[in-house]
Amino acid sequence: MKLKNSISFLMAAILVVMNAAAVGKNPVKPNIVVIYLDDLGYGDLSAYGATELNTPNMDVLANEGIKFTNGYATSATCTPSRYGLLTGVYPWRNKKAKILPGSAPLIISTSQETLPKMLKRAGYTTGIVGKWHLGLGDGNLDWNADITPGPRQVGFDYSYILAATQDRVPTVYIDNDKVDGLDPKDPIEVSYRKNFEGEPTGEDNPELTTMKWHHGHNNSIVNGIPRIGYMKGGAAAKWTDTDMADHFLKKAQAYVKNNKKEPFFLYYALQQPHVPRTPHPRFVGKSGMGPRGDVILEADWVIGQFMKTLEEEGVLENTLIVFSSDNGPVLQDGYYDDAIQKLGDHTPAGKLRGGKYSLFDGGTRVPFMVYWKGTIAPKVSDALVCQMDLLASMAALVGEKAAATDSENVLPALLGKSNKARKELVLEAGGKTWYRTGNWALIPPYKGASLSWHSLVETGILEEMQLYNVTKDTGEQNNVAKANPRTVKKLLKKFEAIRGTHYSNIKK
Repeated sequence: MKLKNSISFLMAAILVVMNAAAVGKNPVKPNIVVIYLDDLGYGDLSAYGATELNTPNMDVLANEGIKFTNGYATSATCTPSRYGLLTGVYPWRNKKAKILPGSAPLIISTSQETLPKMLKRAGYTTGIVGKWHLGLGDGNLDWNADITPGPRQVGFDYSYILAATQDRVPTVYIDNDKVDGLDPKDPIEVSYRKNFEGEPTGEDNPELTTMKWHHGHNNSIVNGIPRIGYMKGGAAAKWTDTDMADHFLKKAQAYVKNNKKEPFFLYYALQQPHVPRTPHPRFVGKSGMGPRGDVILEADWVIGQFMKTLEEEGVLENTLIVFSSDNGPVLQDGYYDDAIQKLGDHTPAGKLRGGKYSLFDGGTRVPFMVYWKGTIAPKVSDALVCQMDLLASMAALVGEKAAATDSENVLPALLGKSNKARKELVLEAGGKTWYRTGNWALIPPYKGASLSWHSLVETGILEEMQLYNVTKDTGEQNNVAKANPRTVKKLLKKFEAIRGTHYSNIKK
């Protein structure tokens, strides 16, 4: 018995030492911040090769931290990626994990393991500031009462969010389960089916709009911008679009100041450069690329201000920062805003093919950096990592157990101690899945349009097998499936071992 106890003690001691070595200092619980952008492409940062945009603050995270060249979101659209990030679960396992209306119920079960829940067990205060888009309530939501379940029921102590996206109603902020600034005498009503009598819309009243809609965004008008969905009331609570970046920045800064004495986790989900692109007047015209370029510069400035706050509050060197985007880039996504006309020589997806909504690499391969001043040495890594790996990896960092999910512990790679991470991924776009491993991207046959009609993005959908060597052919121009039947067979077997065989919309 004594020998057994001695061995157990020795093993525990070895694990502590190994963890300390991985972190590079005595085991501590650093503050953890996830900075998450919306529709930011692989080529939108100067650190990732952009020559027409200068993003100095984002570049600090990339150039002075670990810059991953094979970092992935789980999906080519927003809601599924956010689901994967917070739960460590492939979104295609949850049929509800798709782009949601603003009135959708919560799609994360309150009994489910999440990144904030795990960190709470480890002694962290947890907070979210920014975009949510994972549903709220149970399907019968009253926006004038407590809005639950939501972020605070899945692990966040503090929550200051917009419910869905900037282009969807309700256009109000939600502060810890309640609409911020709501006048009870002017209750909010929301519908995604039918307009409220007497309320103007972008379709019927274009003269009241200051931003012209291209497709889908022609319902209730707020601040001159036609939205998706219908809303009535709540005038005092409605946000001002051009102030949104500053507003969320102040909330994130306050969260740091209020929680700096104990370990904290902050999920800081910016809205840029998602539509409607509404830069503050300080940034209008700064990029020369129209509103999309301007809001990327605005986001870069916001991140710089946030980093400055961490430094001023004395916590920068004890804060691990993960930076990424929920999916690849898109130019035309609902409004006419010159994103295409003023693009010039800029390539939002960089060397990658496709973008948001696409099965090609540009849909899910995104900027991905990990920064920890004084602890992580600068490095460019080609390790295969995914946002859903944060659950298992952060659990390893802080010495906590996480429930079994699809998340893998890739902490050594995130800290720059190893070039090895996960071996394979099953990624998705619009419910269609594909396989990524080693040098290869395997896209099974699907039926559907090869081009997204509204965004002019290649979907990657073909009725034949696609195989790309993404190391030699980063732009996925050469389909080598027919020339490599054995590789296709081998990879398809591995893909189906994870995904199952009922994934295609083509009948065999």
